[in-house]
Amino acid sequence: MSNDSVNRRRFLGNVGACSLGLAAASGLHQVAGAAEPDPKIFGEQGVTSSKRPQGAWKPVSDRKIRVGIVGSGVCQFGSAFGFQDHPNVEIVAVSDLFPDRCASLSKACHCEKKYESLEELVKDPLIEAVFVATDAPSHARHCIDVLKHGKHVATAVPAAYGSLEDADRLFDAVKSSGLKYMMFETSAYHPACYAMRQIYQAGGFGKILYSEGEYFHYFREPIPSYRNWRIGIPPQWYPTHSAAYYVCVTGGSFTEVSCFATPSILREFRPENNQYKNSFATEIALLRTSEGGMSRMAVSWDSNEPGCETGRVRGERGSMWNGNYVGELKELPNLERPPIPPKVPLGHHEGSHGNLMHEFVTAILEDRQPLVGIGEALSMSVAGIVAHQSALKNGELLKIPQYQLPKT
Repeated sequence: MSNDSVNRRRFLGNVGACSLGLAAASGLHQVAGAAEPDPKIFGEQGVTSSKRPQGAWKPVSDRKIRVGIVGSGVCQFGSAFGFQDHPNVEIVAVSDLFPDRCASLSKACHCEKKYESLEELVKDPLIEAVFVATDAPSHARHCIDVLKHGKHVATAVPAAYGSLEDADRLFDAVKSSGLKYMMFETSAYHPACYAMRQIYQAGGFGKILYSEGEYFHYFREPIPSYRNWRIGIPPQWYPTHSAAYYVCVTGGSFTEVSCFATPSILREFRPENNQYKNSFATEIALLRTSEGGMSRMAVSWDSNEPGCETGRVRGERGSMWNGNYVGELKELPNLERPPIPPKVPLGHHEGSHGNLMHEFVTAILEDRQPLVGIGEALSMSVAGIVAHQSALKNGELLKIPQYQLPKT
């Protein structure tokens, strides 16, 4: 084994596998003079960022993409990914339903033009791409509206929220539009998940026989949310942070699922206290993958311990857990995340924010599909919707719809 391989294995061993932040839809971009985000929302370590890559960023174009930003909720999520700091972006307009939040978003994005709603913003002919950071139940509907107005779209997670019909409509809208769609799944650019993807693509795992992902985020008290959408939410309706540890490693999908759940002692998970009539705050799904392997994907809100987003893969030729690769690959590929423009902050969730935004912008500039496109986004989101259905049926094995665009 070369010294380079040994050093990279040590580097991986030092990669933090747990990102204690809440998932997308609760990120925060640190602007000048702004306070640190509340650890109750992100978790005690979710506000930290990783070290920047050592390589120098090289622009692929001098064109500026004209972007609209929609949504600035409890953590000012619309500005969290740094669109306003990217040299290939011009923010044309921002929007939020609440005037004070819209004003805050306008200031954070250095953009004076404001609209009262997404429905108004998408009519602006100057805008060519929109970032949707609205409430999770509206993601699919809002993205469809953006696409119908001829604009590329990126969205917070999940792609579809509790509705297979919304997933179908979103897929059809992306397929018929020919436009770029990307879901900003933060786990995709966690250092460990990124390294897994590089090793998988280099053949270091072979077929993945078993994978697992965990998204544990304890809520002592409910987080405020638009129309209380977070209160009593079924865990597997917000599954993408754990599911990414298969889908964002391999590009594959889940084909069927059996899921079990346990009732919670937390007050908001008494069925009479939430709009979902849901009692489950922990749901554990066992899924079959498109490779023929198995995955265990867990989501929990009531495990009284520090939060965690982490995963593991075991393949025919190698495995990786907690940042450590063991396998047949003698020389590891480059495991460092690609450089991003120097003024773009890495952001939270293990420094994934800036990487996700840069990937979306670069995909538009290069006219290619982005990393977490509609197939991956729906594979992660819909698997959770069906998993919750299985939990309600005491673990009945259920088929999962498949969504893949034709390969070009």
